[in-house]
Amino acid sequence: MKLTDEHIDLAIIKKLKQEAETTEEWTKLAERLATVFSQAECLSSSFLQTSNSLKELCPIDKMQAREAFEILLELKPTILMTTIIERSKKLLQSITRSSKDIITDQNMNIIIILFQCPALIGEDQQETSLLPDICEFIAALDPTRQNLLCQYLIEPSSTDTMDLDNKRDQYVSEFRKLLEIYQKLVCKRLQSRISTTGFSPNSDPVVIDATKCIAILYRLNEKEKYISYVEFYNDAVNEQLEIKEDFPNFKDRKGFSFCDYPFMLNPAVKADVLKVESVFQMRHELQDAFFRALFQGVNSPYLVLEIRRDHIISDTLIQLEEKSIHDLKKQLRVQFLGEEGVDEGGVQKEFFQLIVREIFDTKYGMFTFNEESRLCWFSPNPVLDDINIREYKLVGLLLGLAVYNSVILDLHFPLALYKKLMDVETGLSDLKQLDPSLGKGLERLLTFNGDIVSEYDRSFQVDIQSFGHVITCDLKPDGAKTQLTSENSSEFVELYTQFVLSKSVEKQFNAFREGFQLVCQDSAIKIFRPEEVEQLICGSSDLDFDALEQSTVYDGGWTKDSDIIKYFWEIVHSFTYEEKKKLLFFATGSDRAPIGGLSKLQFVIAKNGGDSDRLPTSHTCYNVLLLCEYSSKEKLKERLLTSISNAEGFGMI
Repeated sequence: MKLTDEHIDLAIIKKLKQEAETTEEWTKLAERLATVFSQAECLSSSFLQTSNSLKELCPIDKMQAREAFEILLELKPTILMTTIIERSKKLLQSITRSSKDIITDQNMNIIIILFQCPALIGEDQQETSLLPDICEFIAALDPTRQNLLCQYLIEPSSTDTMDLDNKRDQYVSEFRKLLEIYQKLVCKRLQSRISTTGFSPNSDPVVIDATKCIAILYRLNEKEKYISYVEFYNDAVNEQLEIKEDFPNFKDRKGFSFCDYPFMLNPAVKADVLKVESVFQMRHELQDAFFRALFQGVNSPYLVLEIRRDHIISDTLIQLEEKSIHDLKKQLRVQFLGEEGVDEGGVQKEFFQLIVREIFDTKYGMFTFNEESRLCWFSPNPVLDDINIREYKLVGLLLGLAVYNSVILDLHFPLALYKKLMDVETGLSDLKQLDPSLGKGLERLLTFNGDIVSEYDRSFQVDIQSFGHVITCDLKPDGAKTQLTSENSSEFVELYTQFVLSKSVEKQFNAFREGFQLVCQDSAIKIFRPEEVEQLICGSSDLDFDALEQSTVYDGGWTKDSDIIKYFWEIVHSFTYEEKKKLLFFATGSDRAPIGGLSKLQFVIAKNGGDSDRLPTSHTCYNVLLLCEYSSKEKLKERLLTSISNAEGFGMI
């Protein structure tokens, strides 16, 4: 008898069970299970799909395997399941820990079969679960087989005829279930080891293998968009990650690092990684500056900008162009000429606020503003001169410096900008965000069923507005001679989209990116998704003042139970959204929440003496609000509103 004859299927399980119940002798069934779950060839040949069309989708009949396991789980002799678990564990380990070259496509059937029994992969039964061994097996496969196995595992087991929407829903459901299995394994493993002395998530083989399995799902999800990328964040990893251990592994390419699997890390943790890197780089440049001063004369340990308020763009442009890469990596210090005050963070916040507002002013014409989307984009200008290029480079450099110095900017770009910065493709959905009317018009063209030639009557050309002039541009060579038809409408939409987002502003964006990369190239910014880069640079407009109240620290005699503090929060919670933004700007120098929300702000309210007519003041560099012990709630509200309505300028304190 050949080994493959010693397979099992649902019919065999039912027959052997019936015989055992009749004779009350379970040896035959036990021996069959022991043989099959000990031999790769036998188990791989079990529960095979008989339908040729279904075999292409998944070689294993999942429903049959699931029903067979349900029968085995109900049997009184628990030794049968114990046998399956022990033999399967040894089988998986023998395959995985031998030469990877001997792992065959058929071996993947073993994993599909084992996944059909919840008792074998249950995260609640860690002692008996085969999941760590399964993850080790999958992690050992080459990427092509990993992708194929993942596709088999999420293939719906129902053989019913389904419409496309229903089938996609089932794929999403199976995909989410599989992701949850891996995520729970990581969480349980980390939580069970949290009290273990010397334990590191970076050195636990089960955590590492499970993370690699999640990476396979992430690759597939990037292609198929089954679920939101935020579902890949792992709370346990984000809580326990030791950045000072993990990040050096990533930078030096030594050992395992979660930064190589950044989809597990939430934006707040990624921002912390970036901050650790920036602080390390700043400290290095600081030490280097002191060292060079010993031999080459005085060299400022900071990137110092001395700015006139009424010449903010020209002064910034001239001074930054003189700086070396090493200078740009120093901590930024801004001095407004003719004004007192040492920049401990507050002045630079105001500097960025003012220069961003100036640069995006329509009088400069560097950016166009779409009234419908309320978003900005590069102005198409076919005749760019060197000054224009320098200015776009300056804007990119300012973004890079803001990221490097952890300053939030009030920018209104579409996601397309951050995609382009991260070398992610843009498409029609991005154009639709920037220019909703144009995007919807192009979508209608794609679904138009009538005679496109007579209805649209246009060629492969577009008109652009540039400083009051209308310029006609070809979307492709000989665009004027190429008629738009139903056959080439998809090509037209693709070319039009890329013309608006890329081709018409190529020089502008390239200069912008060059400036950004002067500071951010080869930095930890690469672990961010475009959506997360946007959050990092712009913060969030979602202002959760309940979260801010919970995380606020009190100083100088105030506590959360002080009457003034109780009045303060009652007043603030009654503010309009715009008033809350003004308060935030007054106290912190920015009217947006940092990445991770207002709970991450490290906000302090300090006592500033007894009752007085003095206005509340702030140290924006330290996010400190100073309040007197005003005699009434009404007086506090009046003084506070006066302060926040006149917040601009660093003259408050």
